[in-house]
Amino acid sequence: MTLFLLIDQVAIPIYIILSAMALWAGWRFLDARARLRSTYYELERDLARQRQWDALTWVAVFFLFGMMILGIQRSVVPFLQTEIAQQEIVSIGQIAQDGEYRTATPAPIAGGLDIVPVPPLGENNAIILLTPTLTPTPVGTIVPGAPAPVGCNDPRATLQIPANGMRVFQPITVTGTAFTEAFTAAKLEINGPSTLDTYRVIDERRQEAREFAPLSQFTPANYEPGAYQFRLTVFDITDTLVASCMVTIYITEPPITATPTVSP
Repeated sequence: MTLFLLIDQVAIPIYIILSAMALWAGWRFLDARARLRSTYYELERDLARQRQWDALTWVAVFFLFGMMILGIQRSVVPFLQTEIAQQEIVSIGQIAQDGEYRTATPAPIAGGLDIVPVPPLGENNAIILLTPTLTPTPVGTIVPGAPAPVGCNDPRATLQIPANGMRVFQPITVTGTAFTEAFTAAKLEINGPSTLDTYRVIDERRQEAREFAPLSQFTPANYEPGAYQFRLTVFDITDTLVASCMVTIYITEPPITATPTVSP
């Protein structure tokens, strides 16, 4: 499995080497053909014919080797990547489905607010009482009015998590699809206040995902709060951008946790 994935990653240099070798064999064929036409000695003509056949044999070998590499990329590697993606899905459990994303609401303090009646404080009373604090309810993680996503209608590059307009304040598992014919890489990029408004690559994936699958982990603590463009890009074997999906996310500070109530 590792060997096939390695061949897929270095396929372009292999194609270049095979093309150069095929050109070399073709040059040898033309040279032998010219020698065959320019000599009248039978021994030299036999040697020229042998060189022609040798050159044609090498061309056929290079062609078959190239077809074998192409077959590995088109058939074997996609099958292995699908198997790996399924194993990842099983390992992390059920993947979140589309829906309304909400942050968890802190559980209320057992028994409600512990407010105990006490007599009024006198001038000589030195007791200090703590005022109970209500349990805060964080806002939803989807911010209304976010800019529309760009390019996410193409199934070859989609983002399920983070969703467009999502408020991110803790590490998340980036989930989506990333695939194309002759797939070579998928990159996750971010653009915002901490990147000087330029796209910065935060992760690169060499395995395609034709179904919703975990693509990477994103930690917002590395970036200052603000609005960011979060983009997934997919490239083919020629390093050409074939699909992309860009959503807007809002990196914020973690919500304030509930303050326990202290009885007097």
